[in-house]
Amino acid sequence: MGTALVYHEDMTAARLLWDDPECEIECPERLTTALERLQQRGLEQRCLRLAAREASEAELGLVHSPEYVALLQGTQALGTGELQTLSGQYDAVYFHPSTFHCARLAAGAALQLVDAVLAGAVRNGLALVRPPGHHSQRAAANGFCVFNNVAIAAKHAQRQHGLHRILIVDWDVHHGQGIQYIFEDDPRASTDAPWPQVGMGNADYVAAFLHVLLPVAFEFNPELVLVSAGFDSAIGDPEGQMQATPECFAHLTQLLQMLAGGRVCAVLEGGYHLESLSQSVCMMVQALLGDPAPPLSGPMVPHASALESIESVRVAQAPHWMSLQQQGQRGLGRDGASGSHAVAVTLNHPLGVAPVLSPSPRSPEGRPSPLLLPGGPEFKAAATQDVAALSSLLDQLRLNPTPPVRTAVALTAPDAALALPSDVLCEEGSAPQEETQAWARPHEALAQDRALTALGKVLYLLDRILDGQVSSGIAVTPASAAAATLDVAIRCGLSHGAQRLLCLAVGQLDRPPDLTDDGYDSQVMCMSGSASRRNLWLNIGGKEAAALSMFHVSVPLPGTTGGFLSCVLALVLPLAYSFQPDLVLVALGPAHGLRDPQAALLAALLRGPAGGRVLVLVDEESTPQLAVVLARVLHGEAAPSLGPFSMASPEEVQALMQLRGQLEPRWKMLQVATEAGGPGSG
Repeated sequence: MGTALVYHEDMTAARLLWDDPECEIECPERLTTALERLQQRGLEQRCLRLAAREASEAELGLVHSPEYVALLQGTQALGTGELQTLSGQYDAVYFHPSTFHCARLAAGAALQLVDAVLAGAVRNGLALVRPPGHHSQRAAANGFCVFNNVAIAAKHAQRQHGLHRILIVDWDVHHGQGIQYIFEDDPRASTDAPWPQVGMGNADYVAAFLHVLLPVAFEFNPELVLVSAGFDSAIGDPEGQMQATPECFAHLTQLLQMLAGGRVCAVLEGGYHLESLSQSVCMMVQALLGDPAPPLSGPMVPHASALESIESVRVAQAPHWMSLQQQGQRGLGRDGASGSHAVAVTLNHPLGVAPVLSPSPRSPEGRPSPLLLPGGPEFKAAATQDVAALSSLLDQLRLNPTPPVRTAVALTAPDAALALPSDVLCEEGSAPQEETQAWARPHEALAQDRALTALGKVLYLLDRILDGQVSSGIAVTPASAAAATLDVAIRCGLSHGAQRLLCLAVGQLDRPPDLTDDGYDSQVMCMSGSASRRNLWLNIGGKEAAALSMFHVSVPLPGTTGGFLSCVLALVLPLAYSFQPDLVLVALGPAHGLRDPQAALLAALLRGPAGGRVLVLVDEESTPQLAVVLARVLHGEAAPSLGPFSMASPEEVQALMQLRGQLEPRWKMLQVATEAGGPGSG
């Protein structure tokens, strides 16, 4: 299954017919520029292209009143003056004789995408549409939005496909109050993480995903994920003044693909800086196609105000979600989970404080803002800096092309029975014998021919990952040589170009005794003269939770689904994103104890922090199916379900809290709250 791109050129027909500086940014070029960029990058050609259809009146009626639909239908016959008068009755909206047709196509595109995904024709997709929809209410247009495309798609999925659990994620910079109002009768339907200020960046968005959205989402266990994909939250956009870079949206999309078997349907909402919008759309489509996300740029340190928002949301939602509860608290848990639910999670400005970023005295929601004033020196300086930063980022992205081979597998012996994806490479190459023997010489466990042969394949695959020929890989090693092979892989990685190497060892694998935080040479210095801290060792399966140093962490393997997810989302990934490795080694040693879906989820999630450069070493005593599952997720497919959610045990919660308390001073992505005057930047 592939990725759908739903579009229709008729959606470019509607445009502003009079002078209105507030509305002029919602223009046809938003679609044409994004589509041109997808074509230039070869991404459109890799998608299944679907021509959008018009939504029927009955489909529009799933959300909107018949009177409102009839009113909009009548705009087709109105003159310019009448259209301007009618537009003035709504906040930040303009009508055109083609608006009704365009808006029906936009809603129909979302419906068509949902139908294609739920029918199994594609795995995921993007509906490239305008006008946007998430502000639109039952009987009112608002904020450039006419019909609520995502809400209609959610209702359609419930009614026509019988879905019971739909997750709606809205990362547009403006609050999607239309979706909120439509689903407000569901007490579990909204989880808002409003940003209290402009300038939020990659670390803030990823932190909100790790500490709020994903814990709730995994517990909710959606059957479908709908994304209100607004890119006015991207750097350079005149409406948002945020600092999220285009590659951030690849990471957020990749994280959402861990849910619902990868069934993700994204629908374009806002985004008004044409270059930032088009690059962000490309990043999202790359992630939907399964390509590795480029590494995130900038320091991964959330703002203090972002942490305050995250903390307040967790406290407010804890009674409804076991995954957010502290030890000893009781909540609603699954008691309210029966029936059909559409949970909406939004990351944006709260109502009433969206910044005014156009000459109009109102935001697109029609409310005044006390923040930056348009035309002022602070606003102009910030806008200039954002554009310059965006240009620099785009240059960096061009230097990180997708490797020609996405995933390679090196087996100790070829196995024709393994059902690997057709474009996963079965690697037959091996490092030169002399080189392999030199690396193996200190280890008795590598003296046997089988172990030496396996090591040669590991070294060859590792070199191909480091030189950009392969994105990720899997290598099978003899159980007796697992620890020695890992030791050599770490040494080789650090000596062959990896500047920061994250090693996640699962099972009976001890940290090599001479491995320091700086690698194997404690004299390695960074340019400032201080130790460069090149290696982060994390062991899952240790006897007790312990942080022997900020770069040497051990935690027992949790026995519950909730405990495992908390370990991954609240410890492993925050550490990985804080460390920003350029290579991840995952070693599944003897008696690692992970079920195949758990191992697959770990590997899939760790693609993000390292830009896809992940090498998994698998003990050959593991099931052959494990190598297949790992190959699929590293290739961009969805991880298998973990099964029913079970709450973390008190012991698991305590161990995690203990480690977080020790590690938070160094690794800021672990934080979910901030004390007054404490860490984080304002």
